[in-house]
This record gives sequence, C-alpha cells and structure tokens, in this order.
Amino acid sequence: MSMFSIFNVSGSAVSAQSQRLNAVASNLANVEAVAGPDGKAYKARQVVFQTVPMGDEGTAGVKVVQVTESQAEGRKVMDPSNPSADAEGYVTHSNVNAVEEMVNMISASRAYQNNIEVMNTAKTLMLKTLQMGQ
Repeated sequence: MSMFSIFNVSGSAVSAQSQRLNAVASNLANVEAVAGPDGKAYKARQVVFQTVPMGDEGTAGVKVVQVTESQAEGRKVMDPSNPSADAEGYVTHSNVNAVEEMVNMISASRAYQNNIEVMNTAKTLMLKTLQMGQ
C-alpha cells in the first residue's frame, strides 16, 4: 500500500461519515415533527456503508450504498385539538429517538475526526521524509 492510498481510504471514510452526519442532522431536525396532511410522519433515516476495494490488494475504503428509513411506528399522542389529529384524536409524531441520534452523531463525528487526523499524520510523515533528503 502506497502512502497516497492512505488519503484515498481516509477520504472515502470522511465522505461517508459526512453523509452520516447529514442524516443525523435531518433526523434531529424532525424529532418533534408530526404527520403531514398525507397522514405520514417523518421516519428516521440511517445510512448503510459498504466496503470498497481501492487500488492495491487488501486496501479498502468505504462508501454509502443507500439511505434507509426506519419502519418503527411513530409516537402517538392524544391531542384532539391539533389540526393534524386523526379521527380518534391522536397525533402521530416522527419515530426519531433523540438520544440514539445524539449517540450516532458523536460516533460519526469521532470517526470523521479520526480520519482527518490520519490524513494529517500521513502528510506530516511525507513532509518529514522529504526533509530527510535535504
């Protein structure tokens, strides 16, 4: 594995984690969303990663292959005065769990930071190697 493939591998991970962070942000923005006029509430979204071979044998990166929606039922709250209430008086909220999303955000953020640190370390090593020849 060449030193340059480190940038490809870490870059793919940074891109994938960025998409994961976007999904988390969307989920957190819709924690308290209620069902719209179509009767469907917002559903939590999760990204699905896949390993992707990169260049040399044994070198692999990651990419997002799809974004899935959770099929869990949304939270139902009795509120007959709400205009979005159904015939029985229940309002359906999104199925986003704020605590799970915060944990997911911290995990994605740490993974993002770690991959940036890998690229910075590789860059530093390459610069030190070049300086040795002077």
